[in-house]
Amino acid sequence: MLEDNSCSTKDRILRFIQKNPGCYLRQIRNELSLSMGSVQYHAYQLQKNGKITTSREGLYKLHFQSGAYQDLEKLLFRVLNQETPREIILFIIEQNYPTQTDIVKKLRISAPSINWHVRRLIDLNLIEEVREGKYKRYKLRDNSIDSKYIMELLKTHHPNLWNKWSSRLVEMFLSLSNEDN
Repeated sequence: MLEDNSCSTKDRILRFIQKNPGCYLRQIRNELSLSMGSVQYHAYQLQKNGKITTSREGLYKLHFQSGAYQDLEKLLFRVLNQETPREIILFIIEQNYPTQTDIVKKLRISAPSINWHVRRLIDLNLIEEVREGKYKRYKLRDNSIDSKYIMELLKTHHPNLWNKWSSRLVEMFLSLSNEDN
């Protein structure tokens, strides 16, 4: 009987990781209502058996299904799982070449904080800075990712975020059409 519970817990954790690439232990624990010790044990067993791989992001260990994702995809999941970098990338897609001031106003976060996140995204080769006179504007890096691919990842693996973001786009288009009238 104990073996069956162990196996079903392991399967639940594996399914969660498959549906939520780039998730971390606490997220698994909270979503599946398991003890941290159980999650750690089963994640270790899954990794040992080659079912999952991990990637370190600062203090977090992110979990992925083995062989399912390339390095760029893993990087995108790491970024999309973090609220501020995700919001910066989505705003860059939405606005097309925003300035740092535009990003600060939209996200309502201090300029130094936005600068730190933008620098990280530049260092990760996800976005690039374009000089336009005295302004610095930001865009997705041309040859590494495109907005359609990011939207597809969001839609597939983060449906709640996708719904929220797509609603934001609808509101933006409606406000633009109202301004034209």
